[in-house]
Amino acid sequence: MHRQSKIISHSFTIHHCPFTKFAPMKTVGDGTRALNFFIDTLIIFVLAFFSFRAWNWQVMYWGYRPYNFGWFFFGILFLYYTLFEGLFGRTPGKWFTYSKVVAESGNKPSFGQVVIRSFVRITVIDLFFIPILGRPLHDYLSRTKVVES
Repeated sequence: MHRQSKIISHSFTIHHCPFTKFAPMKTVGDGTRALNFFIDTLIIFVLAFFSFRAWNWQVMYWGYRPYNFGWFFFGILFLYYTLFEGLFGRTPGKWFTYSKVVAESGNKPSFGQVVIRSFVRITVIDLFFIPILGRPLHDYLSRTKVVES
């Protein structure tokens, strides 16, 4: 009889389901972040390059004001991250690595947090804060993190 009560009590053990919304979110590692950065930067560069070339055609044939390539690159960088992370919570690089951006609370980030992330990315010093803060400056200031999806 004692053995039977052990089996019955064991059958009612509650296991944590990893698919519930209460499952803890795992922050992605540096390798995943580097791959996200590489993929997204490559896409941004291609978009900026062709936009720059199209604009230069307008400059040559219509006399429009010429702009430096950096204006195209950083402008597209800001729009790219703001639109993708604002609408979907992830960029194509994050889709590829199965990761997403969340607020520190675990919820979807607000549009203001996404704008702060995108704006701070334009600064050159963003990545130099990883050794100091343990994460990039754009995550720290916007109070967000990148987690596995």
